[in-house]
Amino acid sequence: MLNKVQLIGRVGKDPELRYLPSGEAVVNFSIATTEKWKDKNTGEPREETEWHRINAFGKLAEICGEWVKKGMLVYVAGKIKSSKYTDKTSGQERTSFDIRIDDMKMLGSKNDNGQEGGQGGGGYQRPTAQRQPAPQRQPAPAQGGFDDMDDDIPF
Repeated sequence: MLNKVQLIGRVGKDPELRYLPSGEAVVNFSIATTEKWKDKNTGEPREETEWHRINAFGKLAEICGEWVKKGMLVYVAGKIKSSKYTDKTSGQERTSFDIRIDDMKMLGSKNDNGQEGGQGGGGYQRPTAQRQPAPQRQPAPAQGGFDDMDDDIPF
């Protein structure tokens, strides 16, 4: 049997890191995956977004809590975990599905302008160097031929 999930999506809000009474870290956050396609009948672009609840434990939870931020593009892999609960308003028994991850990679981030950021995530942007004006090039002197070449060729 196989229970394996792999998702690439955007983080919906900053992860919530907490610690169990045993001292083990646990983190919860959500990611959105969006599928885009063109409607066959109308030709209009369509899209559908799914939200996934993500859980992690231990060292991975601490890493997610420290480095993962809202808007980041992340890859997660893990398994689907279901849990049953009773809806307080209707009294009906319901099932929720979470993704318990054992692997996470930060693929990118969104900067304040909503544009894609660089690799590494965490909102880190590599500092950009100030552009210096290019030095003015002097025209090369006219070359005469083989007789003008230096004789100290190393081969």
